Amino acid sequence: MSMLKIALLQIAPGLTLEENLQKGLSACRQARQMGADIALFPEMWSNGYRIYGRPVPEWTAEAIPADGPFVSAFGSLAQELGMAIGVTLLERCPSGPRNTLVLFDRFGRRVLTYAKVHTCDFDVERNLTPGDDFYVADLDTAAGTVKVGAMICFDREFPESARILMLQGAELILTPNACPMEINRLAQLRGRAYENMLAIATCNYPAGVPDCNGGSTVFDGVAYLPELEGSRDTCILQAPETEGVYLAALDLEQLRAYRASEVHGNAYRRPDRYALLTSPAVRPPFLRPDRRG
Repeated sequence: MSMLKIALLQIAPGLTLEENLQKGLSACRQARQMGADIALFPEMWSNGYRIYGRPVPEWTAEAIPADGPFVSAFGSLAQELGMAIGVTLLERCPSGPRNTLVLFDRFGRRVLTYAKVHTCDFDVERNLTPGDDFYVADLDTAAGTVKVGAMICFDREFPESARILMLQGAELILTPNACPMEINRLAQLRGRAYENMLAIATCNYPAGVPDCNGGSTVFDGVAYLPELEGSRDTCILQAPETEGVYLAALDLEQLRAYRASEVHGNAYRRPDRYALLTSPAVRPPFLRPDRRG
């Protein structure tokens, strides 16, 4: 049995980059002591997603380079611990800051850099530069190579995000988050995992962090097993509201067998019928004045 152990670092940020660096490094060490193969941070860990209620120039000035010392420290730690790390940051870019995840494998190699595509343009995230695509990488872990993609928070609300990652071969989607995990958002994650036959690991900030309530989750996407009469609960971890490092064990062999035999994912799609999905046209009632072109 090939079990991939995923640690969700549901921890509260400090007020400075250095505080978040040190607390993040410590949480990763704790995750490895618990046996984790992958550690995942909440959204925009470098500044704790502190972009609300502050002047825009103040928080955009906190953007850091994706190849700078903060991010590189987690690459070095990944190599030291032999554990993959998905660290998040407000990334400095020539076009404006991005909301970014950098994933290191257990040898400290940078295998994936993803910037949030669906920025929350109805609010202060309109000051961010959206990412340009979705990507899947082969992640070398102690449990074997896993095909991993990423989406960030609001990306979850668009079925196309998980769908395109599935079409690229993703078995696991890492989803940093910074918002309340209530019944409807949890249903979205459950649905994305179910319809694409893949696992989704979501790491949120704990209660006490503004507009967050913990509840980090892992859905394994396996709805049916031969030995069960009906369906099963695909949620293999839901953390409480409190701060902590929470570990889930994902059965990769079970997931792969399920993907090879069940009816969802790309098994019976009819993409020739979906042309309208790629149309850029927006019509009432969905017209919004703050929508980007």
